[in-house]
Amino acid sequence: MTTDPSSLREAIRAEALALGFAACGFARADAAPEAAERLDDWLEAGAHGSMDWMEARKGQRARPQALWPEARSLIMLGMSYAPRENPMRLADEPGIGRISVYAQGADYHDIVKKALKHLARWLVDRAGGELKVFVDTAPVMEKPLSAAAGIGWQGKHSNLVSRDHGSWLFLGAIMTSLDLPPDEAHDDRCGSCDACQTACPTDAFPRPYVVDARRCISYLTIEHKGPIPHEFRSAIGNRIYGCDDCLAVCPWNKFAQAGAANRAFAARAELAAPELADLLAMDDAAFRAIFSGSPIKRIGRDRMLRNALIAAGNSRRAGLVPMVEALLDDPAPVVRGAAVWALARLDPTRFAVQHAARLPSEKDQQVGKEWNVAIAKTGAAD
Repeated sequence: MTTDPSSLREAIRAEALALGFAACGFARADAAPEAAERLDDWLEAGAHGSMDWMEARKGQRARPQALWPEARSLIMLGMSYAPRENPMRLADEPGIGRISVYAQGADYHDIVKKALKHLARWLVDRAGGELKVFVDTAPVMEKPLSAAAGIGWQGKHSNLVSRDHGSWLFLGAIMTSLDLPPDEAHDDRCGSCDACQTACPTDAFPRPYVVDARRCISYLTIEHKGPIPHEFRSAIGNRIYGCDDCLAVCPWNKFAQAGAANRAFAARAELAAPELADLLAMDDAAFRAIFSGSPIKRIGRDRMLRNALIAAGNSRRAGLVPMVEALLDDPAPVVRGAAVWALARLDPTRFAVQHAARLPSEKDQQVGKEWNVAIAKTGAAD
């Protein structure tokens, strides 16, 4: 077994790179204590929206040793998913649904966790000790801890930025009972740049380094389960799962190389530029088939159709009207409500006909509200 901590640290780093990680850093288990105060402020402001799980385990989230008291050191790891194409390239293609770069390939939870487990087994064989591995699903504050471990810094968009990999790193963590020398925390190199702040379509940054999830397109299209608030629907454009704008405009991305990305995250053809018409025609079986092995599968067919209908309404494509109209009868209220909005945007005349036939029988309160709002905007009741 290796006993010299410094030699072991460098051996771990080398093994991590061999397993497909692009970055590896080390921190004490009590690193980034200031993150707990920032978390409290963020939660107190309600900026987490409906993500109640953020608050439910905030004590464990605030301090790694509250999650696992035996932890002495943190091994923070980043796996690159740098895209080969400009994430903004489909902004002017209204008939196409835009999916965030991170979700166009294999589910990062599976790929990163598999590599973490390989590294964990290697470490136990090499040096012993106890450990736990984490990737996104546990209450671990990967971004401030990765900054403390020297992988990068938290940018003004709140995500990690790396000098070598830009904004395109999936993060994972290994907590270990071993005492390993920490790396130096990374300096903030955002300077006076505010590109990420000004790029946000929904003004989701009340101030630099803080994101209000309730206004963020990624939150609205992924985490939010109900109808998307009307004030954000136009700004969503053709984004159907997530948003890359604040990441894509970061100047540090010029150093990110797609060749460094794990090949598992390469965009699948059916997810790189899906047609809205195809998405609107999906039943549950088709949704599961298309998004099998993708992180998108967790939002389910109904939320994906809700998102696709918002994009359809923004597209102004009259050819989508028959598919939108068919979804007025969908079993899911969140889908029916989005279909009402999309139809009113695409074809006010057809909307007026459907309104006259359907409103009296629409018993769902939220869908009825959608009709009323759309009526007021189109004048269909006149």
